Amino acid sequence: MRVLIDGLGMRYSRPDMVRALRRVGVAAVAFSPTRNPLRSRYANLRNHRKIMVVDGSLGFTGGMNIRDGHWLERRPAHPVRCLHFGVQGPVVADLQRTFAVDWSFASGEHLRGARWFPPLAPCGTVAARGIADGPDADIDNLPQVLLGALAVARSRVRIVTPYFLPEEPLLAALKVTALRGVAVDIVLPEHSNLRVMDWATRPQLPELLGSGCRVHLSPPPFDHTKLLLVDEAWALIGSTNWDARSLRLNFEYNLACIDTELVGRLDTLVAARIDHSRRLGDAELQALTLPVRLRNGAARLMSPYL
Repeated sequence: MRVLIDGLGMRYSRPDMVRALRRVGVAAVAFSPTRNPLRSRYANLRNHRKIMVVDGSLGFTGGMNIRDGHWLERRPAHPVRCLHFGVQGPVVADLQRTFAVDWSFASGEHLRGARWFPPLAPCGTVAARGIADGPDADIDNLPQVLLGALAVARSRVRIVTPYFLPEEPLLAALKVTALRGVAVDIVLPEHSNLRVMDWATRPQLPELLGSGCRVHLSPPPFDHTKLLLVDEAWALIGSTNWDARSLRLNFEYNLACIDTELVGRLDTLVAARIDHSRRLGDAELQALTLPVRLRNGAARLMSPYL
């Protein structure tokens, strides 16, 4: 067993999980560990990927973290709703390969051979490919995929994301997509777990609403789902948020999937989220008081650092 934990993320809780795992015999390593995040030049280069591979043949990826908040059956104090996927077939080798590269970087150990990469026969009906993104050779993979998907959308685009602070090219692409007559629905939490992110999100929404995009605010529990659906056959699932940190600074992993049945099931799920959400109107944003607008604008200026 090999467990790789983001060096900054592991500091969110106690005890130190790397040490705790090592004490019971698990090979665990921190990715870019730092004692003082404020003084580390690599504090922003985080491994935000969520990858689990069992026996080299069964993979899991999506938006879910391994922490108490995601274990809803235990009724955590701060519950988090999310979406995660189990995958089989040749694409699992890509999940394993991405993990192996990160593991080699963090530990110096190279994972090779049939023990880690067994033969994998095709299965299922979903055509899927892995998309790694990060501030290295893979930089800008995800922005290019997102821009390409929006450019070819014909009927509808549905986005579910916990944080929404895209840079100007993506904002412009969303507006153009809606102006072309494509139905664009964006589902955001009414309140995320980071209040300053909510503040920073608001100033960009009037432009989107004015272009015809629809924004829906989902009620608690905090929705950590990351999902993009385009038309009836294409879906992007994985770890990426629609913000500069995920699309520029973090190491992320996603799967692009083509299958009408899968997208139909996911579309039903998103439709249910929209039905239970509150539609945000332009009048509500225009009614914000001056102090609130100034606060939101100041938070927006900090968006590259959020």
